[in-house]
This record gives sequence, C-alpha cells and structure tokens, in this order.
Amino acid sequence: MQSILIIEDDPNINNMVCEYLQENGYQCTQAFSGSEGALRFSMEHYDLILLDLMLPGQNGEELIRTFAGKLPVIVISAKNELESKVELLSAGANDYICKPFDLRELLVRIQVQLRTTQSFAEQNVLCYKEWTLNPDTQEMLVSGKPIEFTRHEFQILELLCKHPKKVFTKQLIYEYAWGEEYFIEDKTINVHISNIRSKLKPTGTDTYIQTVWGMGFKLS
Repeated sequence: MQSILIIEDDPNINNMVCEYLQENGYQCTQAFSGSEGALRFSMEHYDLILLDLMLPGQNGEELIRTFAGKLPVIVISAKNELESKVELLSAGANDYICKPFDLRELLVRIQVQLRTTQSFAEQNVLCYKEWTLNPDTQEMLVSGKPIEFTRHEFQILELLCKHPKKVFTKQLIYEYAWGEEYFIEDKTINVHISNIRSKLKPTGTDTYIQTVWGMGFKLS
C-alpha cells in the first residue's frame, strides 16, 4: 500500500483529505505543523507528500528544499499567484493545487505523480546477488522477500550496492547516509552495520557486507 504524508495545519482539511485518500486505498500519516512533518519524514518512508505552505514551525517553502528530489511533493495552498507557483515548482515541488480544491482532482494528480515515480523507480532498481533495492521506494527484497530497514540503514546498503567493489570509509558512508559532514570518530556506522547484518542473518546474506580492517566496508 502506497503511503502519503499530509502536512496541513488546518485540521478540517487534513482530516478530510486523509479520510478520502484512505477510502481510495492509500495509507496516510498526518502532520499539523512543518516541524512535525519534517520529523515524520525523517522517521518513516513515504511515497508522496501533500504540503501546505503556511505552516507553524518550518514553513512549506523550507520543507520543499528538504523533500526535493527524494519523493513527489504536491503543494496545496491558498496562494494562487502565478509567480508563487513558478517559484515553488522551480524549488522542487512536483505539482501545485490551489485551495479550495476538488478531492477527485487531487486524487488524479496523486495518481499521476505516483505512476510517474513507479515508472522511474523500475529503471533505478539496484541488484546484488539475492538483493534487490529500490532507492525510490526505500524497499529491499532478499530472494523476493521484503526486509525492513530504517532510512539510514537502507542508504548505507544503497551506497554499497551502487559500487560493490569499492571500499567505503566510515566518513564516506556517514556523509552519504546522513548528508552531514563527519567530524569525529564514533560508533554510529559500526552500530548501523551490525543492525543491518542482524536483520539479514535469517536470509543467510549477512556475510555479503565485508569489514576491511583499518579502511571501512565493502560488499564481498
């Protein structure tokens, strides 16, 4: 089931959209402020985001820069000026719908974005032995069976699978998965690699991740 994050501070609109999309087969998570939306995004995987602009905490314009390129974002806003639409679409939004809106039109726009994303995702699947990773949906299959990983765990696996012969230092892994500069030596990467191996152990593929002592990690 595809998952949608609704970030809208008006509870009536948020609840109305959530109920309608659930009736049409989508799993919805609700956030009522920009800060809550950013937190939920950091904790879970979503296939699409519906985003209001005028939000308490972080505003919609700031959040678009966080979400851009990672998943489709449809802006829902009372701002109907052409300049606003152009700026937001240029900043990374995938679509823009003005309030008040028709729920049926919103549904069609969501379906278009998800259909486009799915088509693109099929071209970007990473395969390594029994592993199949889809970076766009953050899903991993081992011999056809799904394995659940956190966002950072998945991104570590994604990096390794993109370059299976390369040895990655902890610094490179951290900066790729967290998007932040790696300042000091800590146990973060070791803990995440250990967690990944634990989740893979029942599949017999935990040994695919090889420790290169004094250097980092690579795929065997």
